[in-house]
Amino acid sequence: MITVNSIKKTNRALTFAAIGTLGLLSTLGHAVTYELDPHHTAVRFSVDHFGTTTNAGGFYNLSGILEYAPKEKKGFVGITIPMGSLSTGIKAFDGHLKSADFFNVKEYPTAYFKSTKWEFDGDKVKAVKGDLTLLGKTHPVTLKATKFNCYDSPLLKTEACGGDFETTIDRTKWGINTFTDGGMMKDIKLVVQVEGSKKADLKKADTK
Repeated sequence: MITVNSIKKTNRALTFAAIGTLGLLSTLGHAVTYELDPHHTAVRFSVDHFGTTTNAGGFYNLSGILEYAPKEKKGFVGITIPMGSLSTGIKAFDGHLKSADFFNVKEYPTAYFKSTKWEFDGDKVKAVKGDLTLLGKTHPVTLKATKFNCYDSPLLKTEACGGDFETTIDRTKWGINTFTDGGMMKDIKLVVQVEGSKKADLKKADTK
């Protein structure tokens, strides 16, 4: 019998298999592992529209893992981004952004982020450096933390960790050149929201 929980387990298995194949899983020895919650994990973007307004949208239903070892001041995050989840609230605009003019979702349906180094200011997470793979190209980016925290989730009855991060990327590095010669800015601001709960506890919840 197919259930919602069995579907969730299958999707998780596929996600971890995918990021494992791509080398996105870390080797931190003493970190706690958290499974990213798609309800609290997203990548939102904003980009100038020919010097007038600002276009904005986001990617949702993200998956992956977060590993955090605060005593060692180390961490890891691996994120799988389904590009087809792109949404601006305007269907026609979504279609254009998904086309070969921009994100070319048909040919490149998935993007990935893999952290390579976490930076701390005292006990606080300051920034996460890593590699962003988009449209088949990989370049380094630095995500600046605006906040990061761990807490006991009253809903999941387990510990959860996560935060908000920001960065600005040059889209032309990933081959997105459309309209740059007509005055549209090449810089895209990204706001990355990640939150995960202890992996083992989530698996226990799925059996109920």
